Amino acid sequence: MSALPLATTVRAEPGIAVRGRVPGQGLSDRALAWLFVGPTILLLLAFNIFPLVWTIWLSFTNFRANRPGADVLWVGIGNYSRVLNDESIWENMRATAHFLTCSITLQLLIGFGLALMLNRRFRTHSFWSTAILLPMMLAPAVVGTFWKYFFEPQYGIFNYIVNFFGGPGTFTMLGDTRLSPWAIVLVDTWMWTPYVMLLLLAGLRSIPSYLYEAAEIDRASEWTKFWRITLPMVMPFIILAVLFRVIENFKMFDLVDQLTNGGPGSVTELASIKLKREAFEKWRTGYSSALAIILFVAIYGLSLVTVRFLDRVKQR
Repeated sequence: MSALPLATTVRAEPGIAVRGRVPGQGLSDRALAWLFVGPTILLLLAFNIFPLVWTIWLSFTNFRANRPGADVLWVGIGNYSRVLNDESIWENMRATAHFLTCSITLQLLIGFGLALMLNRRFRTHSFWSTAILLPMMLAPAVVGTFWKYFFEPQYGIFNYIVNFFGGPGTFTMLGDTRLSPWAIVLVDTWMWTPYVMLLLLAGLRSIPSYLYEAAEIDRASEWTKFWRITLPMVMPFIILAVLFRVIENFKMFDLVDQLTNGGPGSVTELASIKLKREAFEKWRTGYSSALAIILFVAIYGLSLVTVRFLDRVKQR
């Protein structure tokens, strides 16, 4: 009788490839990582890196988007020199600085007050927290359109409210050169104060309760507890709120465009409105690209200073 062949089992040692393995049966960890990260990198290159590099290149040329067949000439830093020597640009920057300073100051003061109120956790604080957040949930273009009708001198509600409290009668909030800058400050404050309130409320609720208990044992006053405990502990959140609002308000466009479109005259023509007019009304693409790069550097510089200040506050 012939012996039957014994079945043998081949065990693969760790690190040794088994012969006969089907190629492509599995992917390595590195291949899987690139499979997931690759689309994100492509989107980042397509929508962030490439437009930035393209804008930098355009800022050194005389390119005009409405003349795609014209010769593109290299002008060097000519566009940057024209932007920095343009008096109207500095007027726009002053209007932007006024808008930034006033709106962020009001948002911090009102937002901090609301955060202190909601931090007490009274019976209906959940309802009021949600109600206060409603303006932030709306699109800026919708908010601008709503407030434009609200300020309308003929049938807007704003004049009725002012007259009810003894106002001067019918006046145009958006058409007055003295009032229109405050109109955009008012609307932006109404819309984005809830965002600042959320950040500061998170800071208030992160303060350990034992600090206040120790202060009460030492018989510290409410002002002392606020000045020595609350404000220092919330200061990083305040700086963070300022950082976010400076970045957003510096590039504010749709809200102001719907409200005043830079008018009356140019008193509310922020840097973003000026950039839109140069790029899509005058079609000075190279000039507007230089202006965009200057604004980008300004925002980056302000953000860098704020982040360094935030790091110093955290180290205290």
